[in-house]
Amino acid sequence: MEKYVIHGGNKLNGTINISGAKNAALAIIPAALFAREKCRIENVPDISDVRTMTKILRYLGAEVSNPEKGVLVIDGKNVKPLTITDEMTRKLRASYYLLGVLLGEFGQAAVALPGGCYFGVRPVDQHIKGFEALGATVSTENAVINATCDELVASSIYLDVVSVGATMNVMLAAVKAKGKTVIENAAREPHIVDLANFLNSMGADIRGAGTEVIKIRGVEELHGCTYSIIPDQIEAGTYMVAAAAVGGDVIINNVIPKHLESITNKLEDCGVTVIEEDESVRVISEGCRPRACRVKTTPHPGFPTDMQPQFATLLCTCNGTSTVVEDVWDNRFKYVDQLRRMGANIIVNGDTALITGVDKLHAAPVEADDLRAGAAMVIAGLMADGETSVGNIKLIDRGYEDLVEKLTAVGADISRVTFEED
Repeated sequence: MEKYVIHGGNKLNGTINISGAKNAALAIIPAALFAREKCRIENVPDISDVRTMTKILRYLGAEVSNPEKGVLVIDGKNVKPLTITDEMTRKLRASYYLLGVLLGEFGQAAVALPGGCYFGVRPVDQHIKGFEALGATVSTENAVINATCDELVASSIYLDVVSVGATMNVMLAAVKAKGKTVIENAAREPHIVDLANFLNSMGADIRGAGTEVIKIRGVEELHGCTYSIIPDQIEAGTYMVAAAAVGGDVIINNVIPKHLESITNKLEDCGVTVIEEDESVRVISEGCRPRACRVKTTPHPGFPTDMQPQFATLLCTCNGTSTVVEDVWDNRFKYVDQLRRMGANIIVNGDTALITGVDKLHAAPVEADDLRAGAAMVIAGLMADGETSVGNIKLIDRGYEDLVEKLTAVGADISRVTFEED
């Protein structure tokens, strides 16, 4: 077993380079199977979720190589639509993208229900609705989703809720369907645009990604390409909040500042200085304590739910009482008990948390309840006086590449320690 050991209180100064976007990579990597020839994907983050996805691709028959850091070469010419079992999917929510890819390419897919972090019900009904509208027959047996079709035919699909996963999965299934598919009430996140750009680089015809209406004209074949994944918006936001929380002057490199606007705006509401450049943002937090603010999570371009735990941690020592409203997922305040162990003053009522700032947090042993809550615990440890240990860090490994190295380089005292479980 492993944990992070953090000695808090150090200000952060220096530069952090951001890796490729996890949420884009986990859809783009399986989408490479459409080519049935080599695709070279660059700026791929070295995280456990990506390693799990590539393991599944190899099981399906793909040749996957890693010729250099941040690069995957995928050749899907020998892929077969084998059943993907629970053993493979239990740690990976994004495994459901294999449904859209295999259904679109082979007309059949069998994928166990996805795993990943749990903080509320994650239905796949909108995914199934989209597949069925395209002409597939979908059933669930022994927790495995089975989808089959003679051929997929384009359709107009209105998503009942704004769902990132359903938007991307229907896009994948429709890319080779006959005719023009229209997805209405589509999600608009940056990684949806990145997936569309990747598919278009392979010869697809997708327009409108990043808006509420996406139009996909099916093509007969897709070809290999070279493509670079966008920077990770949430990784960048996490380090921006860490710099604001502990103080210092940090440049976050390899970012698209427009993707970070909702995070930047909230940091500025707290009195933190954020300076945008072409491919970087600089966070300066020195002197006075940040002030309280109100945060409400909403789909893009609103404040991202994946940044809610990290930002709430910053608010724990802000001057005044802050309000955090979680409007995307149920049960995403599980991590609050961990922050209370460190002296935070937080009251949760349904989807709302009231956070009254305290002078400082106190070191304590805490756990990562999920990926982003784990990142929040790391930030809390950096803020606290004394030695904080963060357990269950395999969840953090799902989404952050070289976290210890990146934080150490800007002055944090953090190490990864192996220990024997009692």
